[in-house]
Amino acid sequence: MNVDVSTAALESNVRGYSRSWPIEFERGVGSTLVASDGTEYLDFFAGAGALNYGHNDPRLKQVLVDHLANDRLVHTLDTFTTARTDFIHTFKRLVLEPRGLDYTLMFPGPAGTTATEAALKLARKVTGRTNIVCFTDAFHGMTLGALAVTGNAKKRGGAGIPLAGGTVMPFDGYLGPGVDTLDYFESSLRDSSSGLDLPAGVIVETVQAEGGVNVASVAWLQRLRALCTEFELPLIVDDVQMGCGRTGGFFSFEEAGIVPDIVVLSKSISGFGIPMSLTMFHPHYDVWQPGEHNGTFRGIGLGFATAAEALRLFWTDDALEREVRRKGEHADERLRAIAASHPAAGLETRGRGLARGLVFPDPAVVEHITAACFGDGLVIETAGADDEVVKLLPALTIADEELDRGIDIIERATAKVLGDASA
Repeated sequence: MNVDVSTAALESNVRGYSRSWPIEFERGVGSTLVASDGTEYLDFFAGAGALNYGHNDPRLKQVLVDHLANDRLVHTLDTFTTARTDFIHTFKRLVLEPRGLDYTLMFPGPAGTTATEAALKLARKVTGRTNIVCFTDAFHGMTLGALAVTGNAKKRGGAGIPLAGGTVMPFDGYLGPGVDTLDYFESSLRDSSSGLDLPAGVIVETVQAEGGVNVASVAWLQRLRALCTEFELPLIVDDVQMGCGRTGGFFSFEEAGIVPDIVVLSKSISGFGIPMSLTMFHPHYDVWQPGEHNGTFRGIGLGFATAAEALRLFWTDDALEREVRRKGEHADERLRAIAASHPAAGLETRGRGLARGLVFPDPAVVEHITAACFGDGLVIETAGADDEVVKLLPALTIADEELDRGIDIIERATAKVLGDASA
C-alpha cells in the first residue's frame, strides 16, 4: 500500500529511496519483497549491496534467532566474545588464507563510511602526510573525511563546510577511450613543481558503483598499484559495495592480481543486512595506540554471528564465485541486446559480475524507465553523476528465472519510454 501523507511528513526531507518506491514494504525472502498489501516486487537493489545473499536466508536467520534465544551478547564494543572469535578465525581461514592475504582486522564501527574514515586516518598516521588522492566520480561515504574524497557535487554540497585533504585524479576511462589517465598522476608525482604534495595515500574503487558502474581495467589497477609501491603510498581499496562476491571473487581486486595496503569492507560482510564494517591492513601498518580510534558500536554480536555463518555457507569453495560470473555474463548479454534494439538511443552497458549498468545518453529518460520498472514490479535504482545509469544490483543468489524476469521488465520499460520519447 502507498504510505500515507502523515507518515511521510514525520520524516525529514532527506529521505531518498522511499520517493522512488512510495509504498510500505513488510517482508522479504530471497529476491522478493512484499508490500503491506501483499503485492510482490522483484528486488534488483539488494539493500544497495548490503544483501548479497538475499533477504532473510533461513539458515542465517536461524543463527540470528539462536544467538538471541541463548542470551549471547549483542553489544560488546571491542571486548572478546565467542561470536567475535568465531568470525575472526573463520574469516582468516576461508577468506584471507586461501588468497594469500595477511591482514590485521579492525572493527571501526557499523558503517562503510566509518571504515573509510579509519582507513584515511590510518594512512595519514602511517605516513605522517595529510593529502589523499581520490578519483573522479568516486563515492566513499557521507561523513566529512569520506566526503572530501568523494566526487559527487550534491553529496559534497551537503557538508556545509569546505572539504579539504583530497586531491582528485581522473579515473580510468574518464578522459575517453585510449587515454591512460594514470599518465597525469605519474607525471604529477615525478614533477616537484606539479603542485601535488606527496600524498598520504590513494583511495580507489575498482568498480565505481554510485559513480555510474565505471569499471577500472586490470592494467590500470596494476599500474596504480605499481605507482603506489614506487612512491610508498598506501593503496586503499574501498570494497564496501563491490566486495563480498559482488564482482565474482570475494574481493573486487582479485581479478587484477593486486594486494592493497588497506581494504575497506561493509554492507554485505554481516551476510544479513546487520550493520558491520571492517578496515583491514598490513600488520606493519598497525600503529594505533590502544583506544586511539574507538566507537560504541564496534562489536555487534548479531553481525559477527551471521557473518561467520555466511562465510561457511557461501565461501568454503568457489561455487558462488562461478555462479556470479555466469549470471553476470548472462545479464550483460541481455543488456547488450536491449541496447542493440535501440540503436538511435546510443545506449551502453557497463559492469562486472552482478554489478551492471545500462547507460543512457539522455539522463532525463532514466527516471521514467525506473518508474516504469517499479510499476511492473521491479525495485531498481539509478547511478551516475546525473542518474544516467539504470543500475542492476541483484542478490548474488538470485535464481536464473528471477534474473531474466527482472531484465524482461527493464526491456519492456526501455521500449515503452524510448518509444514514447520518439513519438
